[in-house]
Amino acid sequence: MGDVDFAEFPGLGERLVSVRQGIADACRSAARDPEEVTLIVVTKFHPAALVAALAQLGVRDVGENRHQEAQAKAEELAALELDWHFIGQLQTKKARQAARYASAIHSIDRERLVDALATAEVDRPVEAFVQVNLTDDPGRGGAAPDEIERIAERVLEAPALRLRGVMAVAPLPEEEPPASAFARLRDYSERLRRLDPEATAISAGMTHDYPEAVAAGATHLRIGSAITGKRPDPR
Repeated sequence: MGDVDFAEFPGLGERLVSVRQGIADACRSAARDPEEVTLIVVTKFHPAALVAALAQLGVRDVGENRHQEAQAKAEELAALELDWHFIGQLQTKKARQAARYASAIHSIDRERLVDALATAEVDRPVEAFVQVNLTDDPGRGGAAPDEIERIAERVLEAPALRLRGVMAVAPLPEEEPPASAFARLRDYSERLRRLDPEATAISAGMTHDYPEAVAAGATHLRIGSAITGKRPDPR
């Protein structure tokens, strides 16, 4: 992809700077080093040209939650050598394909998905996050808390995967304050570290709740519209 026309994405750079400053402020309030936190810019429904613009602004970590869209963008922008984070629900039959472009998969929530990923032919292990459902609604994404060790153990047996930690989406604010939900996620993270001391990552926090996630120890933030602007209509 050639030179990016930033006029096509007005305010993109300013919004990125603002979010980075907000993350730095949240880290300072939590007595944490901002270097401990990875910003993943979620570009769902946005064109590849916006991702290229973000790359020119220094973004290296990009999040997508639809396999077909993620695969197409990763192929088109392969020369940029970005780290693609798959953060949506992943069908088992698409797992091997996703492993070819994703440096990390944040939504591992069942053993069958681990088994499918374990057979992927990859040049480097895919970073694996066990997604935990922080609600009582089984229809929400993520494994039940009593399943996470079993899934993590299966990940540890898969050479194609590297266990990194846990991931979750906070419940709606009217269901539970983000701070208390992320505190429980931190407890689940500690349970995974008993299986693998290197599984220290916590993927949590989005546009409206990332300060609470940082305070609870999040290492990966998934932020979209606060940086990318209004999301286009789905194609």
